[in-house]
Amino acid sequence: MSTLSSGPARSYYGASANATPERETLAGETTADVCVIGGGFTGVSSALHLAERGYRVVLLESMQIGFGASGRNGGQIVNSYSRDMDVIADKYGEKTAEALGSMAFEGNRIIRERINTYGIDCDLKDGNLFAACTDKQYQGLIEHQALWSRYGHGELELMEGDAYRREIGSDRYVGALLDHAGGHLHPLNLVLGEAAALEGLGGRIYERSPVTQIIHGDPVEICTPSGKVRAKRVVVAGNAYQKGLLPALEGKSLPCGTQVVATAPLEAATARALLPFDRCVEDCNYLLDYYRLSADRRLIYGGGVNYGGRSPADIEGAIRPHLEATFPALRGVAIDYAWSGNFLLTLNRLPQFGRLNHNIYYAQGYSGHGVTATHLAGRLVAEALSGDAERFDAFADVPHAPFPGGRLFRVPATALGAWYYGLRDRLGW
Repeated sequence: MSTLSSGPARSYYGASANATPERETLAGETTADVCVIGGGFTGVSSALHLAERGYRVVLLESMQIGFGASGRNGGQIVNSYSRDMDVIADKYGEKTAEALGSMAFEGNRIIRERINTYGIDCDLKDGNLFAACTDKQYQGLIEHQALWSRYGHGELELMEGDAYRREIGSDRYVGALLDHAGGHLHPLNLVLGEAAALEGLGGRIYERSPVTQIIHGDPVEICTPSGKVRAKRVVVAGNAYQKGLLPALEGKSLPCGTQVVATAPLEAATARALLPFDRCVEDCNYLLDYYRLSADRRLIYGGGVNYGGRSPADIEGAIRPHLEATFPALRGVAIDYAWSGNFLLTLNRLPQFGRLNHNIYYAQGYSGHGVTATHLAGRLVAEALSGDAERFDAFADVPHAPFPGGRLFRVPATALGAWYYGLRDRLGW
C-alpha cells in the first residue's frame, strides 16, 4: 500500500489521500464485457454501476485514479448543472427541461449512497451556500429557490441581508441561499474509495495505461502501449484529459483550468469565525470564487479560469487577493499547497452524452459542475448499456454546437467573453 501522490506535487488532496494499492499497468491481452477509459468520477462511477449489475469491467487510466479533475477540484457537492432548468427550457423546450430537471438532484444522492454503502472515508460535511455579492445577484437567488422548488427540491433556505453572517464570517455579501442537501468532501478520497469498491466487485483497474487507439468492431479493441482489451462495449470518460479518442467532439468542448490553494491549518476559533457551521461556499459571480474548510481546518479556496487548460505560473498570487478580500483576517496567512486542474467546458454548459456507434459510449463536459453530474452520468451509462437508455438519451439528444473560431481561435474568443463577464462582475452589472 502507498499514499497516492495525485496530480501536481503541491496538491493538498494528494498529500492527504488515503492509502491505496499500487496497481498494475496493462500488459498483454485481456477481455471484458465493458472497457471504461478514464479513472475519474465519470469512469469509476460508470464502472462501479456496471459491476453492481454483474458486468465484467476493465478500467484503463493513463496516470493514477483521480489524477485529473476528480482529484483536484474544490470538493463541493453542488446540485443541478452549470446551466439551470429555466435556461434549458428556453433553449431546448419544456420537455427537455422536465427530463433533465427530474435528474438534477440525483447525483448528490448517489454520492451519499456510495459513501454509506461502501464505508468510504472522505470527510463528508452537509450544506453548501450560494453567496450574493450584489442586490441583483440576491434577486437571482430568490428566483433560483423558486425554480428548484418547481422541480421538487425544497431544501433551500434564503438568508437576506446580514442573516448570512451566521454562516459566513465575511462582509463581502448581501445575502445567501443555503442548500441543506449539498455539502463538501475530500474528492480524491471519494474516487479512491469508489475504485476500491469496484475492485471488491471484481472490476479490474490498470493504471499508467493510456489508450492509444480504439479499433471499432465487435468486439472493440482498445490498445495501450503494452496491451490490449477486447470488449463488447466501451465507455470513453477521459473528459479534459483525453486526446484524440473523440475527434468529432474536440471542437465542441474546451479544456479549462481552475486554481486552488490550501492554507496552513487554522486555529479552531479562527476556523469557526470564518465558517461557523462548516458549510462550503461559492459566490454568484460569472468568474466565481469557492471555498470550504478541510477536515484539518485548512481553508481550501479556489477560483479563476484559464481557457485552454494552461496553469498560471503563480497560483498563490492569483488566488490570495480573492481569499484576503473575502477574509481580511487571513491577510498574510501561510499557503501550504497550490495547484490547478482542468475541467471540460461545453458551449451550452451542459454535459455531452452520446454514442460513437452501437457499442462505444461517452460522457463528458460538465462545465464546472462535475462532482454531482459525473455520478449521475455513471448511473445513466449503466442503465443505457443494460437496455434502458431513456434517461441517457435525454442528455444525448441535447445538441452541442462548436465553439466559435474553430480550434485555432476558440481559446481567445472564449477568453474575450470571460473578460467581458468578469468586467460585469467587477462593476456589479
